[in-house]
Amino acid sequence: MTVRPVSHPVITHKINMLRDIGTRPKDFRQIVTELTSLLTYEATRDLELEATTIDGWQGSEMEVEMFMEEDPSIVPVFRAGIGMQEGFLSIIPSAKISYIGYYRDEDTLEPQLYYAKLAENVHLRRNYILDPMLATGGTTSAVCSMLKRAGVKSIKVLCILAAPEGLAKMEEDHPDVEIIPAVIDDHLNEKGYIMPGLGDAGDRLFGTK
Repeated sequence: MTVRPVSHPVITHKINMLRDIGTRPKDFRQIVTELTSLLTYEATRDLELEATTIDGWQGSEMEVEMFMEEDPSIVPVFRAGIGMQEGFLSIIPSAKISYIGYYRDEDTLEPQLYYAKLAENVHLRRNYILDPMLATGGTTSAVCSMLKRAGVKSIKVLCILAAPEGLAKMEEDHPDVEIIPAVIDDHLNEKGYIMPGLGDAGDRLFGTK
């Protein structure tokens, strides 16, 4: 499995702003959007360009290279993944959106599906799973399994923080899926939260408890 943390001073600074418990929800949302845009640049580095012809500003035809494949599909995982949606769309606004909703059973820590609506022709598209926290890896693994059952061949995961336990789970279940975290943190605590982490990303994004 390929794991590509995105190392950059700007990312480090913004991550530490998210860790600050004093960061308000509106600022938290803005920072997550900014970080997702930076992750999107890295995640789409391998998009293929094809030769095509356009009308140049001087009135003559120009041979250029542009994206010609199907628009990608992003998969914001409810709830917190919604906070990453606009960051990706700011870079590729033509992306289609597949929504998948899981909640984590607080006793078993296992993901429970409650909603799924995939983009049209999702199997023909590159798919980018958006979820701020790759903690136990259970939800991310379940989303990958659902996409694969739908015929999807190309999957990448964009996350703000990843835990070693979650990466190990993905290595075991989906070694063909690429993971692109901003930061790999130290470990999970007994409740399955990433440490040192930043708390519950969904609660901090939306101002809930």
